Amino acid sequence: MKKTIIYAAALMVVALIGAGFYNGYQDNKETTDSDQSSKTMVTLGDSLTYGVGDKSGEGYVENLEKLIQEEKGANVTVKNYGIPGQESDGVVKQVKLTNIQKDIRTADYIILFIGTNDLIQSNGGDLKGINEEKIKEGAVVYEKNIQEILKNIRHENQDAPILFLGLYNSYPDSADHENIIVEWNANSQEVVDEYKRIKFISTNDLFKEKSKEYFSDSLHPNEKGYELITKKIVNEYDF
Repeated sequence: MKKTIIYAAALMVVALIGAGFYNGYQDNKETTDSDQSSKTMVTLGDSLTYGVGDKSGEGYVENLEKLIQEEKGANVTVKNYGIPGQESDGVVKQVKLTNIQKDIRTADYIILFIGTNDLIQSNGGDLKGINEEKIKEGAVVYEKNIQEILKNIRHENQDAPILFLGLYNSYPDSADHENIIVEWNANSQEVVDEYKRIKFISTNDLFKEKSKEYFSDSLHPNEKGYELITKKIVNEYDF
């Protein structure tokens, strides 16, 4: 009788220990799974990052958030700091703000898409005519600002991948415009290559023909245009 009682008690202890271990394992597993799936993305840029031109209000940023969630099963929280009309000097100021620095510090991914307005303003406010001398001066300032932006981002976060989106030519039929875009992108890539864990992603190959199918106006993509940018990002970088 005593042996039966002792044996039953021993089984109960083993069961309790096993249950505790299993619950602990499950808690750890859930925590680990949660940690793995929860991601934060910070996006910096101008109207293209803000999403101007997309009637749905999403742009490439919201598209990217949804696509990562659907295809990668990750819970992505995006902090979109794109501002319409912003130039690279505006992003230089942004990355020095306490609240944005905090978000950069904890970000898993950072996207930078800036330079279109730098180019436009350096040419006098539009791209209808080409002032090569002014554009070259603008390129020097732009590259300096990109250096400053990346330096500040890396000061706050040394590990998060940075995706740097290159400029696209909104006048694809113009060889002069194309040459300028190619040159600005090449110079940007040289700056980007000086840093670790930064990937340059070209967008210029997406819009070789100007079409209302992909543009909402002379500069901004529409919903379909932004989808092209989103797919290019996903194809170029494995989230």
